[in-house]
Amino acid sequence: MEVLHLETLVWAVASVGLRVSAVFMFAPFFGSQALPVESKAALTVAVTALLYPVTPGIGGIPADWLRLVLGEFAIGLLLGLALQFIVEAAQTAGQLLGFQAGYSLVTLLDPQTQADAPVLASLNQTVAVLIFLQLNVHHWLLRGLAASFSYLHPGAAVWRGEIGAALLHACGGIWLAALQMAAPAVVATILVDIALGFLAKASPQMPVLFLGLPIKTVLSLSVLTGTLALWPEFFEQRFRAGVSLGERLLHLAS
Repeated sequence: MEVLHLETLVWAVASVGLRVSAVFMFAPFFGSQALPVESKAALTVAVTALLYPVTPGIGGIPADWLRLVLGEFAIGLLLGLALQFIVEAAQTAGQLLGFQAGYSLVTLLDPQTQADAPVLASLNQTVAVLIFLQLNVHHWLLRGLAASFSYLHPGAAVWRGEIGAALLHACGGIWLAALQMAAPAVVATILVDIALGFLAKASPQMPVLFLGLPIKTVLSLSVLTGTLALWPEFFEQRFRAGVSLGERLLHLAS
């Protein structure tokens, strides 16, 4: 009868749990500081227990155990960041628009990071997470996490320079997506600034400075509200691209 050593069992479970916990630390919604730590820990244990029986074992205690620990954690980090970048793009768009429309004067506590953030950045981030849940992207993430163990066995990752290059390229995409989201309202407020500039030249006595702030505030909110109807389709495309990015990173690590 085959004897299962406790050390082998612990390492086999840990190799699965490291990847799962890293995904839940960095992925949207799952990694939110607003979620209780107990809930995230319970979810990590539950998913690990479900995936362990169908995950290829590591065949005993690895000699280079540190490489296994860092490698599995890094794989989960990459899978989580591939989707988290889209939420960060929404937050960056809110910061750009908040600065242009005058909302940078007001900050509030961001429930995702527990740090002071511009109010529009927090609003955009919350909307992005809600769309993330409404589109069932968290289901895509869990299915991709389960499939990653079949494609890339624990301890089989090979790290190459192309992974870092792909990750940096994805970071650059944050700015592009942020500009696309913020562009309509930013352009509208810039046009208001130009119009107020001509008005100030024509009538120096008019308090343009006091008129500009409420006008840009109302206009930016109106344009942002009008563009929200396009956000589900926009984010669906971006989340699909994020899933593809995670798959490409796994290919590079194989």
